[in-house]
Amino acid sequence: MEKKKIMSVVGARPQFIKAAALSGALSKSAVLTHTLVHTGQHYDYETSQIFFDELNIQAPTYNLEVGSGRHCYQMGHILLKLDTIVEIKRPDMILVYGDTNTTAAAAIVAAKNNIYMGHVEAGLREFNKRIPEEVNKLLTDAVADLYFCPTPTGVKNLRSAGIKKNVFLTGDVGLDLLAANMDRIAAQTDVLDKYGLTPKSYIFATCHRAANTGDAKPLSEILSALSELDMPVIFPLHPRTKAAIAAYGLQPLIGPQVRLTPSLGFWETQTLVHSAKMVMTDSGGLIKEAYFHRVPCIILDRQTEWVEIVRQGWAKIAGPDREKIIRAFKAFKMPAGPQRPVFGEGSASEKIADLIEAFLENTAAHV
Repeated sequence: MEKKKIMSVVGARPQFIKAAALSGALSKSAVLTHTLVHTGQHYDYETSQIFFDELNIQAPTYNLEVGSGRHCYQMGHILLKLDTIVEIKRPDMILVYGDTNTTAAAAIVAAKNNIYMGHVEAGLREFNKRIPEEVNKLLTDAVADLYFCPTPTGVKNLRSAGIKKNVFLTGDVGLDLLAANMDRIAAQTDVLDKYGLTPKSYIFATCHRAANTGDAKPLSEILSALSELDMPVIFPLHPRTKAAIAAYGLQPLIGPQVRLTPSLGFWETQTLVHSAKMVMTDSGGLIKEAYFHRVPCIILDRQTEWVEIVRQGWAKIAGPDREKIIRAFKAFKMPAGPQRPVFGEGSASEKIADLIEAFLENTAAHV
């Protein structure tokens, strides 16, 4: 029997992590083959290749090398280049991940070529179409064939939009990697030694979203707040953030306790999050990872799709506001009681692989 061809399209750090977890499960299937296309949305070593190296992700069969640029420019190049590959390879299903420009562009290519498409991390919403990621979510879910929701909220959001067919609550694939490697993450004490840190005595912070780096005001508020906290702050710089600090002349706002580092790899990041007293970030992936590690989080964005974490009290939304960030830090109280397993139990990848296999077998039987 000829195997069904699955093509994953990735382009940014969060997608590399999700694809790493899912590719292992897909490789175990007797009826599926899996290839990877890298759009090159993230392209330097610190935001791309290091994750392929660390997570043992299969080498991409194709790299579109689209690079950075305005949203429509970037998506247009993905559309043109990916369409050519899809026309030649004719996969049975295209998998997209999350909510980046890569996600939405690949979803459109799948739909226009009448190829089944599965959305990993479907149904999440921030209900603000001025956010680029929100537009990508809406575009992708409008044309998906399979919806793999990480949380019950994702399922609920899709139902509210009238989408009920082929909607599955799978849990979060990112948890699979963490659940399988917690001992390794906790044991990497050399990472703390590298930065002269002790557990629960520092803050881990990141900032990269366009809303916080595309203008001097929000970024200056965030940097000022971090510089007023009374403990060390480890702050890996996304290339966009590094460029914004230089362009706006914000270096004088950065206090001595804020330790700027280059972008970090996945395992080093997980160890630093695991041992931090608190995380401050505008990254949806890092908000979720902090929760997995039972580390409280101050969200440097005005909203989040991970509403379950906020409802449980593990995260507080402060936005890019100096006073609110400092107030949230000082007033934060650890939530009482155990966490509810809203992201599943670490088996999302296996569930998704099984669902894809069953869907393709069923559709083949009705051709």
